Amino acid sequence: MKSVRFLMIGGFLGAGKTTTLARLARFYRDRGQKIGLVTNDQAQDLVDTTSLRAQGFPVEEVPGACFCCRFDDLISKVEQLESSQRPDVILAEPVGSCTDLVATVVQPLKDLYGDRFEVAPYPVLFKPGHGLRILKGDKNGGFSPKAAYIFRKQLEEADAIVLNRIDELDAATMAELTDLVHAAFPGTPLLRLSAKTGQGFAALTELLDQRGNFGRKILDIDYEIYAEGEAELGWLNSSIRVVADKPLSVDALLLDVISRLHEALNQLGGEVAHLKAIALSDTSFGVANLVSSQSITELSLPSRTEAKALDLIVNARVALDPELIAQQVRQTVIAACTASSAKAEFHTMQCFRPGRPQPTHRYAAAK
Repeated sequence: MKSVRFLMIGGFLGAGKTTTLARLARFYRDRGQKIGLVTNDQAQDLVDTTSLRAQGFPVEEVPGACFCCRFDDLISKVEQLESSQRPDVILAEPVGSCTDLVATVVQPLKDLYGDRFEVAPYPVLFKPGHGLRILKGDKNGGFSPKAAYIFRKQLEEADAIVLNRIDELDAATMAELTDLVHAAFPGTPLLRLSAKTGQGFAALTELLDQRGNFGRKILDIDYEIYAEGEAELGWLNSSIRVVADKPLSVDALLLDVISRLHEALNQLGGEVAHLKAIALSDTSFGVANLVSSQSITELSLPSRTEAKALDLIVNARVALDPELIAQQVRQTVIAACTASSAKAEFHTMQCFRPGRPQPTHRYAAAK
């Protein structure tokens, strides 16, 4: 039986993992390979899963904790994809606040399932906005040192660091980031690309096509700091049914929801790691997101449609008390719907702080 190529793309919340996975999925499909995707989140109602499915990709989801703590669920979901899709390539997206994935996911896969999976190099996406401030040691970096610790550890275990969003960077900023990454992680290859536009993307596919003994950087990591850093983030997933008497602009509603939420969270002093919303009508879907408190709301996947009824999913990852995030999501969604002469019916609202990571396996040394 031939082995399945397993590709996992790491990176902090808002680094662009979902956009990267979607572009990779199209690349492999166009190359004639069958694909399967596995997403991961701390809760149900994940925008990324819904978005990828809406784009026509076969997707399974591991909810409830990161891959390291749900390793057996990851294997189960991959097996479901193997049964239904017979994929040549599995693309996996871990939770953006998780690290230590080489010791807890890559090494167990290679050791326990080496006859079934061929593990590709492990790249980690670098998020420029927060990354620049964290690597410079900016006291106004947006996150506490414990959350910044996770950001650094994610990059430390990478086979290659991928500077994403280069379409948003000027030459001076790109040069500064390049110098900072090389100084902080000497010897780790650095790629530069835009998952959004495709610029520089060939370098990533060439990296992922490489064969060899990758995924060997076992971290020296303090799980107390890791757990406390992750718990500083408030986590919210919510699903809402929106109904209007007359057709409303799906894209305008998405932008209004995220923009209003951005303003409300800024007033409370909550640093945004990522805000995402997807709206699905009978005929189309759209996605809007915000990747930091200092950035602007972006319509990443426009629907260009109007609808009288749609399903809205909102995900928020913010350095703020979860109950405060929930209050603001409820208020801003209602306000945005009212402004569009629509009504919002909340179906689910999950808000919490992530619990302490409890990996199923953790390898102390690379095999």
